[in-house]
Amino acid sequence: MALRLLEIVVPEEVTGEVLTIVEEARVTNFWLTCSCENRNIFKMIVTAEKTEGLLDTFEKKYGHLEDFHMVLLPLEASYPSTKEIEEKEAESKKEEVGEKKKELLRVSRQELYHDVFDSSKLTSTYMIMIVLSAIVAAIGLIKDNVAVIIGAMVIAPLLGPNVALSLATTIGDGVLGRNALKTNFTGIAIAFTVSLGLGYVLVIDPGTKEIASRTVVSYGDIILALASGVAAALSITSGVPAVLIGVMVSVALIPPLVVFGLLLGSGNVMLALQALELVAINMICINLAGVFTFLLQGVRPLNWWETSKAKKATLYALIIWAFLLMLLTVLLMRSQQ
Repeated sequence: MALRLLEIVVPEEVTGEVLTIVEEARVTNFWLTCSCENRNIFKMIVTAEKTEGLLDTFEKKYGHLEDFHMVLLPLEASYPSTKEIEEKEAESKKEEVGEKKKELLRVSRQELYHDVFDSSKLTSTYMIMIVLSAIVAAIGLIKDNVAVIIGAMVIAPLLGPNVALSLATTIGDGVLGRNALKTNFTGIAIAFTVSLGLGYVLVIDPGTKEIASRTVVSYGDIILALASGVAAALSITSGVPAVLIGVMVSVALIPPLVVFGLLLGSGNVMLALQALELVAINMICINLAGVFTFLLQGVRPLNWWETSKAKKATLYALIIWAFLLMLLTVLLMRSQQ
């Protein structure tokens, strides 16, 4: 797991308490610098999985203080080396007797929220990228060119808002959820409008392999969408580059959505509705799998009252997602019969 540089600004009078917390957390690389106006700055190098516990502890104890401030930064390189720091951390863990607390194998909730919140915003760049990905996907589908379709998946920015929606459902964050829904549905509307216009203007052959394959929903498509949702959540929580995972999510959403618009624009209403069913199933599966993955990784709000609210929001959302998935699956089974 990568290292992080954690900087904490606290009033001088709580310096001793902070030192105690740092020592109890077995942080082996930290230092204290003096600041003006009766404040001290603590800097510490910790593994990414240890940051959430420290951030939560400091926020609970000193979050109400006016002079309190925290900054978490990714660490590109350090001396001593990363390997030496991790070895020191491993030695400190061996010294703990009877300690049963298990560190989370993911980035902190704070870091996760910050990354996801930024990617959930509706921006002009997001909308332009959706337009471009829809145009490229439409060309690839019409020409039956897989390479061009993959190119459309690379530029489609759908990972962020879908992961944000899953995270918002998990922690019960209304603001994040509204942002994610707004960005998601705006992207869907833009891609549909572009493909609808292209379907009306261009000659569309429903028998083309790449188009026809998006009008038939199978159980394999459900498994693919569930795997995409799990992979999306894991890529964000592990702190690794998520470009390829974003392509996987886009594969489940953009092609069938563009096929829906192309077929509807060309007058093939029944086939278009089948493509729309695939879009709906994929969207539900991605978010359902994302929520379960976040829950299994222990992503929770900080305070107990937020946790209570989050549990209710998550339960309601899971019931709705599961009901819609079962409904669409039943329709799929009947249509195959």
